[in-house]
Amino acid sequence: MKVLSVASEIAPLVKTGGLADVVSALPLAIGNHGVEMRTLVPGYPVILDALGKGKQVLTEGNLFGGPVQVLYGTVGDQQLYVLDAAHLFYRGGGPYAAPDGYDWWDNPERFAALSWMGARLANEGQIHGWKPDVVQAHDWQAGLTPVYMQRLGASHSVGSVMTIHNIAFTGSAGAEMIHALRLPLEGYNEGGFEFYGRISMLKAGIAYSDRVNTVSPTYAQELRTPALGMGFDGILRYKGAHFSGILNGIDGDAWNPETDENIISYKVLRGKAKARAALVAEMGLAEDAPGPLCVGVSRLTDQKGMDLLLGALPRLLERGGQFVLLGSGSPAFEADFRAAAARAPDRVAVHIGYDEALAHRIIAGGDAILIPSRFEPCGLTQLYGLRYGTVPVVARTGGLADTVIASTFATQRAKAATGIVHVPGSLDALKGAIDDLCDLWAQPRLYQQMQRNGMKFPVGWDSSAADYAALFREAARTL
Repeated sequence: MKVLSVASEIAPLVKTGGLADVVSALPLAIGNHGVEMRTLVPGYPVILDALGKGKQVLTEGNLFGGPVQVLYGTVGDQQLYVLDAAHLFYRGGGPYAAPDGYDWWDNPERFAALSWMGARLANEGQIHGWKPDVVQAHDWQAGLTPVYMQRLGASHSVGSVMTIHNIAFTGSAGAEMIHALRLPLEGYNEGGFEFYGRISMLKAGIAYSDRVNTVSPTYAQELRTPALGMGFDGILRYKGAHFSGILNGIDGDAWNPETDENIISYKVLRGKAKARAALVAEMGLAEDAPGPLCVGVSRLTDQKGMDLLLGALPRLLERGGQFVLLGSGSPAFEADFRAAAARAPDRVAVHIGYDEALAHRIIAGGDAILIPSRFEPCGLTQLYGLRYGTVPVVARTGGLADTVIASTFATQRAKAATGIVHVPGSLDALKGAIDDLCDLWAQPRLYQQMQRNGMKFPVGWDSSAADYAALFREAARTL
């Protein structure tokens, strides 16, 4: 079976979150299940540079304001189709926002172009001997792909799967853009891509695809509810059994404490102590703190519960703990965390920005990783924490609930607990979880058992890749 993945980012070339990790990891993992995946991505400068010359496979003279071509080539282990459209993607800033931090004004056209060329790849027969059986569209940036597949006729012979990584991002455009975006007027309705009087590219993907999935079973349940469905719960309930959740995994080679070149590698907890000491020294923290060294690697947003973390930080420090943070996001949160570090420089260290190697060192060196998200589709940092013996302290939501076994009397007795789980969205609950963490930290035998349990917990792609292969075969069988 052949699957074309259409996505706006791919690690390590362009990454703003877990989407990029999934897009790069799944093609490699699913090959063992009889599926060959290729990925269509935008021609950002960094991707074109990595691709080199490439082989031209498709062209269009004027797509949303200029000529485009699709190039094929390999970058590392990835087989890529790259949409070379200088007027849309060859610019500074991030993949979605200008250097001033505001979204690009033409984001609807930019990612409609990505979707359009994905549909053409699906529609136009053998492209140098390769034609997909199924197209997987990732998030709103690829959400128009199933619509265009129907318009071009590809949906009669090629299945489609819409994968939701975070439903909070809807891909909104004004209704007056229907014609400009090459959308069918009859699709602008409650059962199509209309969403509160505007176009939603995400809803288009949900409505027009053969199958829809998201990145954890619990998040799939949550999205069917008015409380967490963010307006999409109705159409997702309508999808019925054609909507499911498949848990993300992580790259077990890139995230392996035994072989990680970014850290003082270790196999057992005695070795982890060296990574911890190295992080304390690098961050300039006191070496004699009596409590756990907690870490966070996160976007600094309300979704991630950063206000709760700021509110609970004094409790951690009162209990003798320390905290190291790596992340960026809201300027207000950045300033608040910097201020917290300035008040207690021997107890709190903050690095604003993102550095992949530093993320590895922080997660390896921490005793616990704090993830108080209000909602979390899947989450990857708790999986990194498990793999590295860094106990996750997480909110009971989405993929966090699916991957962390809460420490209770029963799970401790069964030697099964891997972390601490608390009610989402509650400062008191987070403070209570920190108290539980510190109490367990004072019982080394119990704490180290939790760490060992986490290091043995399966966090890779083996099971999920098999589930994706089955999903793709279901989508192909609908034709």
